[in-house]
Amino acid sequence: MATQHESVPPTDEDIKQRINQQIQLTQSLFKETEKTTFPQSLKVSVKLQDEYGDVLHLAQNASEVDVTDMISPLIQQSVEKKKTNKTLPQKRLSSAIVLADIASDKSSKEEGQSGNILSSSELVQFNDTKSLALREKRQKREWNNKPTWHAPWKLMRVISGHNGWVRSIAVDCSNEWFAAGGTDRTIKVHDLASGQLKLTLTGHISAIRGLAVSARHPYLFSVGEDKTVKCWDLEKNKCVRQYHGHLSAVYCCALHPTLDVLVTGGRDSSARVWDLRTKEQIFLLSGHGDTVGSVIAQSCDPQIVTGSQDSTVRLWDLRTGKTRATLTNHKKSVRALAVHPNEYTFASASSDHLKKWQCPDGVFLQNFTGHEKIINTISVNADNVLVSGSDDGGLYFWDWNSGYNFHKTQTIPQPGSLDSEAGIFCSTFDQSGSRLLTGEADKTIKVWKEDETATPETHPIDWKPQRNLKRY
Repeated sequence: MATQHESVPPTDEDIKQRINQQIQLTQSLFKETEKTTFPQSLKVSVKLQDEYGDVLHLAQNASEVDVTDMISPLIQQSVEKKKTNKTLPQKRLSSAIVLADIASDKSSKEEGQSGNILSSSELVQFNDTKSLALREKRQKREWNNKPTWHAPWKLMRVISGHNGWVRSIAVDCSNEWFAAGGTDRTIKVHDLASGQLKLTLTGHISAIRGLAVSARHPYLFSVGEDKTVKCWDLEKNKCVRQYHGHLSAVYCCALHPTLDVLVTGGRDSSARVWDLRTKEQIFLLSGHGDTVGSVIAQSCDPQIVTGSQDSTVRLWDLRTGKTRATLTNHKKSVRALAVHPNEYTFASASSDHLKKWQCPDGVFLQNFTGHEKIINTISVNADNVLVSGSDDGGLYFWDWNSGYNFHKTQTIPQPGSLDSEAGIFCSTFDQSGSRLLTGEADKTIKVWKEDETATPETHPIDWKPQRNLKRY
């Protein structure tokens, strides 16, 4: 039996009719306001309050007031908010642009030409979103800092006495004497002011490669190719301790400035941390793939930095004895490291580049380009002068902040030496930073100082910003 009420599917006409009914119902709801118009004055006031509300109180008529007086409060307000790490609203930028346009129209009426009151560098103060172009401009400005003027350096004194290459130099913390070690297996202590020999220490059976003077104890530490680390008591003038553990020649050493620990590195691809008092090895810092040729220590993290012939620089955490960061920017062996005495930065030297890094994570800062030889040593003083010495006798002086090479000179082998014996193996500044000591292949120690007669007029800065700077 068929059902009496069967459902009939809707047709297209039914659907269209239903849609039209809904549209008419919607239109009837807003029929009363359909033809309502807002006055132009209301539109203008809303737009003024929305876009120019921050500057409406400055003047009723901008053409009757000096535009610079109107803009200066905005600039001052922007600077104050920058100091408190607050950002201005985005509409502040449009307000400044409008004022600049007003000033442009005013100047064009008076002088027949248009000009901008605000430069791009001033407008960026109102913009909380940094555009790519302005960010690149700021980066170029940071990477092209104008160098500070430094006086050139000249040779002051030549000290002889060693019978072999001078491979290491260390200056006493009192700035009264310095010690030098060489391939003749001796350590010679000289008076810093006069250069006279005061003491000769013997005991190593091979070349001496590193020296370190303690600031809190009357101790001098030396490392050599005989695999030994020796501690010399300068009050008794004899060796009082030896630290055993390296499996091959030891090439570098450094004392921690605040802790009683000594760090050494050598040909066994490791760096070792020693307790000065107990002679015990605290940490074995392994991870390099080749000889550790340079090491520096500082009181802040990273407390130890090592450079190796595997072309890497490693930053170590002394609390755990583990690697904090590994820097792989160098493409050739890293032969020297130097830490800035006042800044939280350090430099590394290789035959491809000199590089400056930011602690504690080893962020790359800049290259020092121009010294294309094998660099054996670098040193930096508190006056932001970086010096690099190479195996061909070249001595380059750099401005630490800008990377500008303000002076270069060539060491001269002493009479009786061959021209090939012009290499510079080690260098260090004295405690005042006014004298530079270099150990060289002609078996001498040379003392350098600034030229007192030099002035910015006689030795001007010949500097041009580089267009393409490497970011690695």
